[in-house]
Amino acid sequence: QVQLVESGGGLVQAGDSLRLSCAASGRTESSYAVGWFRQAPGKERAFVAAINWGGGSTYYADSVKGRFTISRDNAKNTVSLQMNSLKPEDTAVYYCAAGGSTFRLRFGAPDSWGQGTQVTVSS
Repeated sequence: QVQLVESGGGLVQAGDSLRLSCAASGRTESSYAVGWFRQAPGKERAFVAAINWGGGSTYYADSVKGRFTISRDNAKNTVSLQMNSLKPEDTAVYYCAAGGSTFRLRFGAPDSWGQGTQVTVSS
C-alpha cells in the first residue's frame, strides 16, 4: 500500500494561488493513480482532480476546471495540485488519495488517503 502525506495548505486571499504537494512512500514501485479530494465544513468529501500513473490522463471537477492543474513526478514520488484564481468556496481540507486507476478514484474507494491539509481562502 502507498502512504501519502500532503503539504502546502495555508491561508490566502481570493484570487491568489497555492500549490499543494502529496508525497508518496511505501509500495511506490507499483503503478498507481492519485487524486485530490476536498471536504468543506458541513459537506461531504468531494472529488477535485485525478491523474493516472503516466501522467497522460487527468480529470477535474467542473468547479475547478481551468483553475487547478494536477501533475506528478514519479521519480520523486510526488503529485502536485496547482490552484490558481482561488475563491472562498475553495476553502476546505484537501486530501490526496491513491488507487489502482483514476476510475476507482473518481467513482469508487481509493486504497489509501493522506491526513489532509487545510486551505482557507478569504474574500
